[in-house]
Amino acid sequence: MKDQPILVVGATGKTGSRVARKLEEKGFAVRRGARRSDIPFDWEDPSTWAPALSGVAKAYVTYFPDLAFPGAVEKLQAFTRVAAASGLRHIVLLSGRGEHHARLGEEVVRASGIPFTIVRAAWFAQNFSEGYLRDPILAGILPMPGGDIAEPIIDIDDIADVVVASLTTAGHTGETYEVTGPRLMTFAEMADVLTQSVGRPILHVPITFEDFHANLAESADDFVADVFTAIARETLDGRNAQTTDGVERALGRKPRDFTVFASAAATAGAWSVAA
Repeated sequence: MKDQPILVVGATGKTGSRVARKLEEKGFAVRRGARRSDIPFDWEDPSTWAPALSGVAKAYVTYFPDLAFPGAVEKLQAFTRVAAASGLRHIVLLSGRGEHHARLGEEVVRASGIPFTIVRAAWFAQNFSEGYLRDPILAGILPMPGGDIAEPIIDIDDIADVVVASLTTAGHTGETYEVTGPRLMTFAEMADVLTQSVGRPILHVPITFEDFHANLAESADDFVADVFTAIARETLDGRNAQTTDGVERALGRKPRDFTVFASAAATAGAWSVAA
């Protein structure tokens, strides 16, 4: 079975790239689903879906940029029909914690007839080192809305480990793993940890959601900024201010602490100017 490829949709993304690498390190064949792959996959081009699924028994599915985007749930539903017709035997879906549209996507997968695992994730720690918040960290600030709301931020490597276990070991079919870090942290507390790891002051700057939108619009178009701001408004209201046991249930270990992430990212040069 290791020779039969596992499709990783979004293989160039934050979670997909890690899942693909970890699968290959374990000796599994991987079909990288991306627009420029040898066998391309493009959410905007349904004609690519069946070829990408051909000969594949299992798939990890992420929707870029987010299941909250208009039309995403409908495309996921169409994809699952193609996947079922292709004979897919297990789908692992990345979902967003506390997001209404993500829950709709989960229901699509549950109703598809394909054996599934749902991985419902909290905010990514790597948003600070690889995403849209890296530049502010380089500038010494962490500008976030939500006030003193606490978030159980999670290391993406934990998400990838849960996905890989779900794809390659028994006992995960039908499970919904809501995955978080091991503790609640305010953004001010995250800034303190980053200060220690980066070695220079990182100041948490509370901002409005309007300012959050404006900051995003500087590096993305208004449509993307609209959707991510809507997600922030939806999720940074206290609904996610509790930890869960998803990582421990899936892997038999505790999730990594934010301090471990920050230290490793700093050592790897995530916040060096040349990174």
